[in-house]
Amino acid sequence: MTSADQALLDPTTAARLFKALGDPIRVELVGLVRRTEGQEACFCDLADQFDMPQSSLSHHLKILVNAGVLSRQRRGTWSWYRIDNAAIDVLAAVLAPGGPLRDAGTCCD
Repeated sequence: MTSADQALLDPTTAARLFKALGDPIRVELVGLVRRTEGQEACFCDLADQFDMPQSSLSHHLKILVNAGVLSRQRRGTWSWYRIDNAAIDVLAAVLAPGGPLRDAGTCCD
């Protein structure tokens, strides 16, 4: 295993990502962003999908950004959110057969 692979499977990094995704609203947010064209969504479009105060939605998005699941870019008065595929790759590696959370000999298909 290379040092890059070890960094990819760092338990602290993986735990931070799992913690950020430990709320159904945040999982739904990531799914919504992933399904948009270019995997990028404006806060205004995301806000239309949730019946909650904007401050609560902002809080969820901030957690995802701080964990590295999403990146944020300010454009005028709106923030745009994009999937960080490196974070998704870390989760995939942790959950992949042979990864730290899966036995290489098991399959869950």
